[in-house]
Amino acid sequence: MKVVGFENLLASTALGMILLVSPNAASAQQPASEVQVIVPLPDDLPPPTAKDFGVEVNTPAPAAAAPEPAPAPVVTAPAPAPGPVAVTPAPAPAPVAATPAPAPAPVVVADTAVTDKLRELVTGKTLDRMVSRKAENAGIEAFYAARAYKPLWVADGAASASTKSVVSYLAKADAVGLDSADYPTPDFNAGMTPDALAEAELKLTTSVLTFARQAQTGRVHFSRVAADIQFDQKAPDPADVLNKLAASSDAAATLDSYNPPHPQFKALRAKLAELRGGKAPIAATPEEKIAPKVHVPEGKILRPGMKDPRVVALRKRLDIKGDKESTSYDDDVRDAVRTFQTVADLKDDGNLGTNTVKALNGEKRETAKGPSADPVDTILVNMERWRWFPRDLGNPHVIVNVPDFRLTLWNDNKVYWTTKIVAGKPGSHATPMISSEMKFITVNPTWNVPPSIIEKEYLPALQQDPQALERIGLKLEQNADGTVRIYQPPGAGNALGRIRFNFPNKFLVYQHDTPDKHLFAREERAFSHGCMRVQNPLMYGEKLLSLALPKEGYTEAKLEKMFGGSEININFPKNIWVHLTYQTAFVDDDGKLQFRKDVYGRDQRMIAIMKGSERKVADLAVERPPNTSSKPVRMPVGMYGGGERSSGGNFFDMLFGGGSRQVEEPVYRTRNSPRASNERRVITR
Repeated sequence: MKVVGFENLLASTALGMILLVSPNAASAQQPASEVQVIVPLPDDLPPPTAKDFGVEVNTPAPAAAAPEPAPAPVVTAPAPAPGPVAVTPAPAPAPVAATPAPAPAPVVVADTAVTDKLRELVTGKTLDRMVSRKAENAGIEAFYAARAYKPLWVADGAASASTKSVVSYLAKADAVGLDSADYPTPDFNAGMTPDALAEAELKLTTSVLTFARQAQTGRVHFSRVAADIQFDQKAPDPADVLNKLAASSDAAATLDSYNPPHPQFKALRAKLAELRGGKAPIAATPEEKIAPKVHVPEGKILRPGMKDPRVVALRKRLDIKGDKESTSYDDDVRDAVRTFQTVADLKDDGNLGTNTVKALNGEKRETAKGPSADPVDTILVNMERWRWFPRDLGNPHVIVNVPDFRLTLWNDNKVYWTTKIVAGKPGSHATPMISSEMKFITVNPTWNVPPSIIEKEYLPALQQDPQALERIGLKLEQNADGTVRIYQPPGAGNALGRIRFNFPNKFLVYQHDTPDKHLFAREERAFSHGCMRVQNPLMYGEKLLSLALPKEGYTEAKLEKMFGGSEININFPKNIWVHLTYQTAFVDDDGKLQFRKDVYGRDQRMIAIMKGSERKVADLAVERPPNTSSKPVRMPVGMYGGGERSSGGNFFDMLFGGGSRQVEEPVYRTRNSPRASNERRVITR
């Protein structure tokens, strides 16, 4: 028995050595990553036996027990093959989706800190230093107070998406005719402190309000350009601007909406982009057709009704229609000479005298040209002037473009009718820029001579010739307070013709007929005292009344039947807006960019403002002396006894001295009758 036990012990020891030195076949086939690790046993355990290694001496060995399964991953792996008792590392469980670990969250500046700083800036003196306009200062305070000083342009410690849109739009303000330098924007950099973010917030708000105001009312206030420009402008409410931007899903589009909506403005905006890109075609400007220079011999004064060989040269020099070889000084020759005299600033009596001959032979005739300034500058000032007009022009409405000498009636956003006009002379008689409402038409109008003409033209003329008014059909009366009225009763020879179109305004201008039709043949027609003479007044009346009173059936013929000696007013049930504009640059119906001469120098003045020392304050109004053109003329009470009288006799003897002269009957002319050779010209307005 002892021998057997000792042999068993030797066998166990040998077997253990074999297993330590030579792994079994199954272990030899395992990959290196799964090498078995022998764990040392404590010293107090009994010596190992063959059974401890899964081996029975003299007995078939049973299958080795499977190791404990590892936790099942989402993807089930095959069970490991049986092996000896050994500790092997468990396979790592497979993730559901292989996603990178999230990056550490950035450190965000708390918006509450920005809000606190913004409250301090808005309610303190900083806002007063940044925003000088009281309306915008108050609007900013009201807007931020209503939202508990929560920022508009900052979110989560950085610029919001709408902020980036607004900054980008303001940087391109040049595209709408403004200057992006006038609307500085801050840089919202990463890592800005709450104080810096609050200051950037307020800076952008200020630029946004400046843009909205200038886009709507202009960066040049009309009062800086001329005294004869008047509009009732309203700047956008600052708090309303900010509220719209806060509620908008497209902040840039909201800002853009403050530009004029007129199709004329939008067309210029498109041409500006094309011109800056070198793509805009410019239509040839109209030029007067002037005959080759012909010398007119000097000699005796020629008057209508005379015949003289020099008339042939005169006809060729002025390119008068008809027989160029005729020696007759007829009405066509007289009208052509009068037109030339008006342009040359000579006495326009229609006679060929020495001064007229010298001007004919020495004058360098000026044709209608395009802009003398840079075309881009010309477009910019015309876009600027559209900002002065109401956003809603009315339907229907009338637009008078003075540099183009044209009147256009619009209805349903389309041209309804158009005609030529004669506008005011440059200087004190320039046609003003206004918007007013036409309320009625007067058939057989009385011409009440404006006080400015009474004072500056008729009183000096009467000092030299006390019967001057009588000869042209004017009458004078004096009221009890000493004010003087000079007027011309209705009639064929009335300075206003047979029909007047009334839109009350402080400059006392209106549109009317005229007995002087010859000026419509000229390309440039700046000859009146400020009013607009209409080439086809009866058709104009028909077109207006077809819109204002469509059921009344007014036609040219019906209006002409109303001609007589008494005024007849046709009132409109709904007023029609009239806009007197100054468009030296515009886009015609064919989409071509057109330019006209700067007859009043308004372009030149505006360009000087926009590029000169006034630039920074150009949008601020300046005071102008009050308009005195409508101030009544007064004379000493009793020098004219009151009531209507002739303009000669004792009154002018007392006023100017000198004796009375024989009074001639006024000359009236029907619409189709020729002028008599001795007819005096009415000074028309």
